[in-house]
Amino acid sequence: MIDTLVANAPGWTVETDVVVIGSGIAGLVTALKAAEHGRVLLVTKALLDAGSTRWAQGGIAAALAPEDTPEEHLEDTLVAGVGLCDVEAVRTLVTEGPAAVRRLIELGTHFDLAEDGTVSLTREGGHHRRRIAHAGGDATGAEISRALLAALKHSEGIEVIEHALVLDLIMDRGRAAGVTLHVMGEGQRDGVGAVRAKAVVLATGGLGQVFSATTNPTVSTGDGVALAMRAGAEVTDLEFVQFHPTVMFLGPDATGQQPLISEAVRGEGAHLVDASGTRFMVGRHELAELAPRDVVAKGIMNRMLETGESHMLLDARHLGRRFWEDRFPTILASCRSHGIDPLTEPIPVVPAAHYASGGIRTDRHGHTTLPGLYACGEVACTGVHGANRLASNSLLEGLVFAERIALALRDELEAAAVAQQDAPARALLSAGAVTIRRGGAALSGDLLVAAGRREGTAGLLDPSVHGEIQRIMSAHCGVLRSAEGLATARRELAALAGRTAAGPCVEAWEATNLHLVASAIVAAAGRREETRGSHWREDFPEADDRWLGHLVTRVQGAVLATRFEPSRSYRTTAA
Repeated sequence: MIDTLVANAPGWTVETDVVVIGSGIAGLVTALKAAEHGRVLLVTKALLDAGSTRWAQGGIAAALAPEDTPEEHLEDTLVAGVGLCDVEAVRTLVTEGPAAVRRLIELGTHFDLAEDGTVSLTREGGHHRRRIAHAGGDATGAEISRALLAALKHSEGIEVIEHALVLDLIMDRGRAAGVTLHVMGEGQRDGVGAVRAKAVVLATGGLGQVFSATTNPTVSTGDGVALAMRAGAEVTDLEFVQFHPTVMFLGPDATGQQPLISEAVRGEGAHLVDASGTRFMVGRHELAELAPRDVVAKGIMNRMLETGESHMLLDARHLGRRFWEDRFPTILASCRSHGIDPLTEPIPVVPAAHYASGGIRTDRHGHTTLPGLYACGEVACTGVHGANRLASNSLLEGLVFAERIALALRDELEAAAVAQQDAPARALLSAGAVTIRRGGAALSGDLLVAAGRREGTAGLLDPSVHGEIQRIMSAHCGVLRSAEGLATARRELAALAGRTAAGPCVEAWEATNLHLVASAIVAAAGRREETRGSHWREDFPEADDRWLGHLVTRVQGAVLATRFEPSRSYRTTAA
């Protein structure tokens, strides 16, 4: 059951035209572009540069080479998505992508250059051409983040609040009209506050912290997906959580954010081998180690099951010292900090939770199913990724669709201005009369916010369930799934709903968000009785065309409701 909570009344209220939640590539580009049309308040959970973008190693994919074409990029994306990509969304991504990347360069992003002065391009899994632009060797996200933050400092009309956890949407007559925030001590405003806005953009990133081991930073607790669901928005494709094949193996009990070994290392010639030195991906796919990520992750897991080994090995010794130091300095330093020298020994690797291909359902301009609410980046499901994201399409998606959201916001703000001129301005609701939409029911009176349970002082879950949720999801809803394991996950997650917090705090909100998101993932994974993309059912090991469609989930009548929608304009392979 999903029920209403009572939070402290907001101690402050601010007004703006657009509030953007998140400071990765999706949030920063949206804020910069939207500021051309109105006032923007940018909210981030930690520091501005603490999101997932700065952790991106491999690069950003776009058809920049003369011999490459958007159509070829489209075909590789569709193949990776295994029948569930929205063809027109992908077409938007790949056709608008090259120009969007060039605008990043004009903004000040310094990509690595080839000897002839053009952007240096590499390959990653699922790509048949070299189309991955990178920076600092393997620090692409950090460089993009640097450039965008530098532009932000010189932009007018953008206010920033750091160290602020978004709690829930403020709804006014069925429309998103702002958000409630909990600002931590380091922030510009302390305590609970309210932001009123004509439009809300969620760019909160991923949900990798649902699992024990992930490449995601600690802030990736699914907050955006959870608050959108509580407000009644539709989410889709949540069962498709991508597990990156090559994450550094730090031992069977390692938890939290794990070191990523970029797919670009394999793109430059590294090989996956087992303990005997056998290249086990050869013969499993035409691209061997450069197959789409779901194929490689399954190949690693299968080989682990066959050999009884706890991990596989990534052998890149033959690349040489100079190449490692120039091309992968960040990964080299990370390996050495964990006692591994990739110049003299293979790197132990294992799949770990990496990217959510699903999320809040949007159209190609970022509109969600709630008026006034937009979503962009990993928190959104545009239809681009289907059942499995193609490598390095994530930064491109955040960039391209952020620019499209900014155009939609321009039109929305212009329409709002005209409407305000034509009718007397309606007074904003006072802080004590906010309306929050909760599970489809509008509630008014004292400030009401939403979470996952009813009992207890605040109705939030106790922070101690955080680790339990991760354990349950890793054990029963990880790379390999089954009906029995998913049923166990449902029971154990339901049992956690009774462990409520003594009072509101950031950790309780995060635990509650994780619980709702985990429950929704398990519900969708239980419904999809096939293996497709990053969703792997050992009891249904083959793809089944009867499941060519999407599982759409929303909070309805205080419970999770999931329905299946057959696909329309989708195809599995190149025409």
